[in-house]
Amino acid sequence: MTSTDTTSDARNALVALRAEVGKAVVGNDAAVTGLIIALLCRGHVLVEGVPGVAKTLLVRALATALDLGTTRIQFTPDLMPGDVTGSIVYDSRSAEFSFREGPVFTNLLLADEINRTPPKTQSALLEAMEERQVSVDGRPRPLPDPFIVIATQNPVEYEGTYPLPEAQLDRFLLKLTVPLPAREDEIGVLARHAQGFDPRDLSAAGVRPVAGADQLAVARAAVAGVTVGPEVLGYIVDLCRATRAMPSVRLGVSPRGATALLAATRAWAWLSGRAFATPDDVKALARPALRHRLNLRPEAELEGATADGVIERVLATVPVPR
Repeated sequence: MTSTDTTSDARNALVALRAEVGKAVVGNDAAVTGLIIALLCRGHVLVEGVPGVAKTLLVRALATALDLGTTRIQFTPDLMPGDVTGSIVYDSRSAEFSFREGPVFTNLLLADEINRTPPKTQSALLEAMEERQVSVDGRPRPLPDPFIVIATQNPVEYEGTYPLPEAQLDRFLLKLTVPLPAREDEIGVLARHAQGFDPRDLSAAGVRPVAGADQLAVARAAVAGVTVGPEVLGYIVDLCRATRAMPSVRLGVSPRGATALLAATRAWAWLSGRAFATPDDVKALARPALRHRLNLRPEAELEGATADGVIERVLATVPVPR
């Protein structure tokens, strides 16, 4: 099999993920695509949505369809760093100390309600996200590959929470929003449950592995080879710089945000079957790649300004290269 055939097979397998996850989750194609892009870019994802819109089921179905390991951590105010990373324990039988791995040692880590845990525990997760390792007892311990964090937040309940600092928000590749389903999709959800669908038993729902770590590795190498012309690079930079000049913005998109948009753009172009990126690819990923990197002025928020609204205005005003 040629390299081109191998790459094409990897793309087809990853595209098939959407249909496979759709056997368990109704109407969240955009979120599934965002998670696939994050896997291709080795990036982490912040998912925002009210309770009950299948965020946890989405991650579990994706892990099953990719044949990857997944772990869920429910973040709470009393969660300690060792509860995430693991800790040194004493084995009375061998009379020795040994390291017991925490739930972070997995492929897809679902950090549920990440803003409900104190900064000390958030910072332990930050090292895992940034360095892809954890340090326990002064020794670095590498995490599996692939490894991405999928963190969730409830957008309507902030009492007793610890908002993520800007530095940690900036380390998420994408911020995806999971809306309430449309009426037809909600009817579809109820119809599945009426027919006996059990969200805890994905195998009974017919979800099967359609891709794996090997296809993901091939896909990542192919994404790295996607060509991005100087005019597209300039367009990405112009969009990010324009956010810093918006009157409603206190803190605009950083250079790290520009590199995140570039990475996501290349992954989207490859998934679309092209070896080069276009300005339309940049537009398609601008909102999820940039919305969490904007810090709005309080007075602008009181007047109804939103991060997505700022990005819409930037996309409408920055000239698109031809």
